[in-house]
Order: sequence, then structure tokens, then C-alpha cells
Amino acid sequence: MIAMKPFSPNEIRILPSLLAVDFARLGEEARRALDAGADGLHADVMDGRFVPPITFGADVVGAVVRETGAWIDAHLMVEQPERQIDAFAAAGAKAITVHAEATAHLHRLLAQIRDAGCEAGVALNPATPVTEAVRYVLPLVDRVLIMTVNPGWGGQTFIPEGLDKVHKVARILRAADSRARLQVDGGVTAENAGDLVRHGADELVAGSAVYRGDVAGNLAAIRDAVNRARSV
Repeated sequence: MIAMKPFSPNEIRILPSLLAVDFARLGEEARRALDAGADGLHADVMDGRFVPPITFGADVVGAVVRETGAWIDAHLMVEQPERQIDAFAAAGAKAITVHAEATAHLHRLLAQIRDAGCEAGVALNPATPVTEAVRYVLPLVDRVLIMTVNPGWGGQTFIPEGLDKVHKVARILRAADSRARLQVDGGVTAENAGDLVRHGADELVAGSAVYRGDVAGNLAAIRDAVNRARSV
């Protein structure tokens, strides 16, 4: 088991998505990214209702945690996410992110996640307006996830308008003196990682860009882009 490393509050985190792995070798694939320097893992949980595909649930996340000891953010792309919080917390997820579009009671749901001992995140689909979705729940938010593809499938192309949305959310968080992390998921690559960081992202989720080919080399390329963006 890989020991979970402590995070620095100002570091840019790269979180490979388990959606892109060979599920027949899930534990091995997870360890491969962690050994190559990933800061944690991102678990894309889909229920076949909120989005068409079905991926995996809390038992699989728990198995990865037991195998690797990794810090995992469970991204719940599911209807009625309030029914799943306790299971993912018990499985060992350290953060749980839910979609603003999936619940009528976002404030209550974020409080439920925190009560379960996890960091609470809110995800926004590409067409979801930023201000109204997050303004009144910021005190309960540890993470805002900007989707830069429409959720459901890996390997999609980055939606360019997402860059402006990242910048807008970063300004909102700064104006509110919020310590929430700003995560981006969807079409993240070494080519756009620098721009995302310059616009305010501090967590990058990448699936295909990490797992397609040389995992260590791919992660190093993304990390290099991040470091170059932070040095200017």
C-alpha cells in the first residue's frame, strides 16, 4: 500500500481519472499513476441515469483505497446522490463531489458530505451558470469542479468556453475569501494544463491524457506544463 502523502494548501494537484484505466487491472493501473507522481485519484461514478453510462460504485472505490491507500475524490454523476454519501465515506473516499444539477437541496447535501467526514465538492456542467449555483453554498464548499466536457464519457475534447468559466469561478472564490479548491475535469491535457492553471485552476483531472501510452511520461508532461505556468 502506498502511504497517503499530506497536501500543501498551495500545490497544484494532478488527479488521474480511474475512468480511463483498464478495469481488469484496476489496482495495478491506480498504483502505476501514483508511482509516477499523481497526487491522488479521481473516481468518476456514473449511474446510467444522470448520465447514460454506468461505471462503478462505493465497493470499487473501497477496493482501490485498500489496495493503494490513495487520496480519492469520488465524483458522483448520479441522481439522488444523498443516498450514496455514507457508502462512499465508509469506502474511504476523502472527498465527495456532487452535481448542482442533480439535487434540489444542494446546501443540505454539502452539509451531509461534511458530516460524513469528507471534503464537500460541487460540480457544474458546461451550461450551468456559475454565480447562482455556488454563491449561497460557498461556506460549505471545499471544492468547485468545472466540467469542461459534458459528463458521461472519457476522451472528449475540451470545450474552449470552459477556460473563461474557470477564470470566473476563480474570481468568485477570491472575492469571497474562500479556501475552496478549483478543479477542472474534461479534456485536460499537457497542452491546456498551463492555461487552466493561469486562469485559476489548482486541481486538474486527466484520464486519457494520463493513461493513453506512457503514464509516467504523460504525468511528467502535465506537471511540466503546470510548473512553467506557475513560473511566469
